[in-house]
Amino acid sequence: MTGPAEQDLRGVVFPAGADGRRSTATLGRAVVADALRPVDPAGALAAEHETNWRAGYLTHVRRTVEAGLVSREAALQVATAGLDSLHRRMRVAGPDGETDLAALGTAPAGRELATVEVHGEAEPERELSLPFAGQRLRGDALDRRLTAWVDAGVVEPSCADAVRTVADHPEWLALPGRTVAVLGAGAEMGPLTALLRWGARVAAVDLPRPALWQRVLDTGRRGAGTLLVPVGGAGETAEHAGADLIAEVPAVADWLVEQPGDLVLGDYVYADGATNVRVSVAVDALTLRLAGARPELALAFLATPTDVFAVPAEAVEASVAAYARRSAVGKLLGRPLRTLSAGRLLRRNYLPGSDPGVNDSLVPQQGPNYALAKRLQRWRASVARAAGSTVSMNVAPPTRTRSVVKNRALAAAYAGAHRFGVEVFEPATSNVLMAALLVHDLNTGGGPAHPHPWQDEASAAAHGGLWRSPYAPRSALGLAAVLGLGAARS
Repeated sequence: MTGPAEQDLRGVVFPAGADGRRSTATLGRAVVADALRPVDPAGALAAEHETNWRAGYLTHVRRTVEAGLVSREAALQVATAGLDSLHRRMRVAGPDGETDLAALGTAPAGRELATVEVHGEAEPERELSLPFAGQRLRGDALDRRLTAWVDAGVVEPSCADAVRTVADHPEWLALPGRTVAVLGAGAEMGPLTALLRWGARVAAVDLPRPALWQRVLDTGRRGAGTLLVPVGGAGETAEHAGADLIAEVPAVADWLVEQPGDLVLGDYVYADGATNVRVSVAVDALTLRLAGARPELALAFLATPTDVFAVPAEAVEASVAAYARRSAVGKLLGRPLRTLSAGRLLRRNYLPGSDPGVNDSLVPQQGPNYALAKRLQRWRASVARAAGSTVSMNVAPPTRTRSVVKNRALAAAYAGAHRFGVEVFEPATSNVLMAALLVHDLNTGGGPAHPHPWQDEASAAAHGGLWRSPYAPRSALGLAAVLGLGAARS
């Protein structure tokens, strides 16, 4: 799927095959097979023999979740084997050739990064407020909105409880004594703006792109916190900030190690296509290097709602009840549509009584590279949590980000999603909601402890209704796109 000409061969790269091609499909197929092998040998074999990974990955990625449901140990075996496979297979390209990814653990930095501090000019917000529909909700209004989302099945009750806890402890918002490293500082879904508005200390990392950094610096000046910016050396200004994570893991690691306070590593990186896997693997290598130097390191991620998750019995029951309550028109059209589509359209979300249920919200248009990058983050979160680290990983709601709306099919599906019980959020609302959940987790040791990793992932999920919808998401996606086409165009 990806040839040498499509990659900038510096830093973390896909392995080259015998023909010299750096195939993302070959890598993805092998990693998923390796992840399955300890607990599901038949699944591993099926993944290895998948001839069309671009279309067929959906089944095998789902299987990595199902295989781990047998036990906590099985889930951790899948995660560990997947991570080991990625670290064993991915390579690091430099001027003297290629090395193993493990070399990034001790490799010297190519340059030394200095720090410029930008201090916000505003007063810190001392009350949690959530932007929603042109208003800022706080106090009773915030509580009513959370209740409405729970009643509509848009967020899990544990999500609303966590946000209410933060609202009751506004002293948590500034995260005193901590530095949050925001990797992907310019990301639309990242917490940088909210954290700085609350008065937190943030170490920002993103590519050296002047326009991007101008936005980040403006955010820092308008905020109330301290923005720490990496620059190429003493005397350089913040306008020359940035570092390339794919090629500069050692430099970024050395810079972050020196930052004050207890360190939180927040992974909000995103890129298109194969680059998304490369930068996600680079962040994982950075994570291991930092964990060795900063034992208190806490990790933070955002899980995409368009993935496969095990969900609690209450979500299954709500979906089954919604399916039974569907409208007369829905019942009338559902059967012929399922018949004409060979069962692909308007299928029920779960088999009644499933505990847990498996929600498969993977979106084919996002592709196997996106799925693998997000899988890597979930695997790392599970393994780190099991090892005793504080981890914040929460499912974010479907959101109208630039990366979504530039895909016409996804934009149309999101525009029509409300007809199937799914609420799509505006970025401003998602940002603050997820930043509040991060604050909750960092102040509660990562949130409640659960016996199984799937329960950790399901806790405090803001899935937008995908988990409690009457229909399996992909079986309604095409119809949602047709119904939302006009709205998406406008």
